[in-house]
Amino acid sequence: MASFLIGCSQGDVDPQIEYLIRIEEQVVTVEDFQKLFENMKSAYPHSTFRAPETIKAARLRLLNQMAEELIILKRAQELQIDVSDSELEQAIADYKRDYPEGVFDEILLEHAVSYPFWRERLKIRMIMEKVVARDVGERVTITTEEISDYYNEQYPKESSGADVSGKDKNINTVIIEHLRRKKAEAAYRDWIKDLRHKYPIEINEAEWKHLAG
Repeated sequence: MASFLIGCSQGDVDPQIEYLIRIEEQVVTVEDFQKLFENMKSAYPHSTFRAPETIKAARLRLLNQMAEELIILKRAQELQIDVSDSELEQAIADYKRDYPEGVFDEILLEHAVSYPFWRERLKIRMIMEKVVARDVGERVTITTEEISDYYNEQYPKESSGADVSGKDKNINTVIIEHLRRKKAEAAYRDWIKDLRHKYPIEINEAEWKHLAG
């Protein structure tokens, strides 16, 4: 998941809103996209976005990312998955704990990100993580045979009887994490593909043409 996620308006859609992406009553507005793109740019050196083709490619990547995120939020709505205020506040406290006092606020200021905006994006990210864990996590299982096969392929000396006392547990942990990550990536691709069919996306082609240049 990306650091900056989408703005998502829910409920009755104002026909005057300049939507960019829409799935039924949920929309990403043109303003959402522009705000997010500017925040994304702030995380990179200024020279990164000098070339017009680089800017165009970055905008397209962001459009695809925002569309995918809107799909997952639609799935969250269907599953009635949300993040409580207490969960959010605990996550914020845990996040800030990794920084010396005052440094976190300085980082937001440096990147021109308001605290309410960051807080909202964090909540959306947490909702999405819950959905992915619920849907994709259930698809990922690691068998002892898979661990054994990978072990024999990647560590032939150890599997042939060499002395690796004290290392087996660490090696198994690495193998399981690798296999789980690989399976999760494959499961995610299949899952999001299914959701794209379930929740058709509408792109405002006129607005996108204007944004994409």
